[in-house]
Parts: sequence; C-alpha cells; structure tokens
Amino acid sequence: MIMVKALVTATLVLGISSSTFAEVSEPRLITTTGNADVKVVPDEIEFTLGIESRDRILLAAKAQNSERLQKTLAALHSLGIDPKKVQTDYLSIEPEYSNNERVVIAYIVRRRMAIILNDLSKFESLLGGVLQAGVNYVHNIEFRTTELRKHRDRARIMAIQAAREKAIALAKELGQKVGRPHTITEGGGGWLSPGGWWGGRWGAMSQNVQSNSGGGAPSESGGLSLGQITISAGVTVAFELE
Repeated sequence: MIMVKALVTATLVLGISSSTFAEVSEPRLITTTGNADVKVVPDEIEFTLGIESRDRILLAAKAQNSERLQKTLAALHSLGIDPKKVQTDYLSIEPEYSNNERVVIAYIVRRRMAIILNDLSKFESLLGGVLQAGVNYVHNIEFRTTELRKHRDRARIMAIQAAREKAIALAKELGQKVGRPHTITEGGGGWLSPGGWWGGRWGAMSQNVQSNSGGGAPSESGGLSLGQITISAGVTVAFELE
C-alpha cells in the first residue's frame, strides 16, 4: 500500500506541472528599427601629422627629425596652441636596404603627432605653419564636437521615437495596437565628419529622422568651410501587441 500511494502522488505532481507549462505562451511582438541623425557644426579639429627624415647616418636622420619637431612646436607656440593639446605618440626608426637586402643604404626616422585645435579660425595658419616648419605628412584632419554625448543622446531618443511611430503605423494597418516594449537593442550608431581633405569619417548614413542644429556658413575669404558633423543613432525595438 505504501508503494501504491507514492506512485499516485508522483503522478499528480507531474500532472500539475504539465498543466502549468501548457499555459505559458510567447508574447505577440512587432519589431521595428529606428534611425536618427543630428547635424551640428564642429567646434574642434584634430590634426594627425607626420614628420619623416632620411639619411645614410642614423644619428643624422634622428637629428633632422628632432630639428623639424622643434620647429613645428615653435610654430604651434607662436599661434598660442596650448602644449596640452599637442602630443607626439609614435616614433620609429627603420633601416632602408639596397636591392639585394644586404647593405643598409639609409635610415628612416618617422614621428607622429596629434594636435587639437579649438580656435577654428586658426586652421589655415596652423596647417601652413606646421608644413613650413617641417611636417611632411598630414595623415588625417578630423572635425569633431566637444558636446558629442549630448547630441548622441538626442539622436538616440529620436531613434526610439522613430521606432515606436513605425510600429504604431504598421500595427494599425493590421488592426492591432502597440503595447509596452519587450526588448530594446542599440546599434547602428556613429558619426560622420564632413568630407574635404581626406573624405568623411565613418558613420551610419541610413536615416528616417533628421534634425539640424545650425549650419556652418562658407568662408567669404575662400578659407575653411566647417560644414556639419552628422551624429547618428539606431535602435531595434520589439513591442508587444495588445
């Protein structure tokens, strides 16, 4: 009798568990994506420059490179550039071999430096000054904003609103109503600086919402035209259907 009661009890427990699992169902969802762009005028420029020297004698190549660097720093100082905005972050010394790769015919010394410019009216003066001082490579010129986080947050909010509006429109066509969000995934964000010297920087270009925060007027003197930076955000939201 004891064994029979134990079997009956186990059967009842299993029956309740099966009934409970049967009642669980997946929510009905509608998933949409939202993308938004915010355009702002840059207020900061970062220059990535290179100084390269070459000589048969290693010490001479290093001396030439150091001399060009000092002249470049002096040119930046004359323009009132804060030394904290100047960084030399790379130095390499590489031998150059003859065709048979047995004899060293020269040594190449390369130095890279980065400069952040906040007074954009000095763009032409800075670029011309460093090139005259001895900089022989301009690797990149990047237009940026010091309020990136604020504009990125704004673009993200606009992207979420776009995703919801799209979900409401789609659900309405099917006679449904959109409920609370089930999952939210961020992706597809980035920024794009204006093209020109080396083309634009990477960014998500697809959009269904756009907002302008002012524009940069072309320079009447034919100098730098700032244009606008595009800061983008993208989200994917799954909404429950009521």
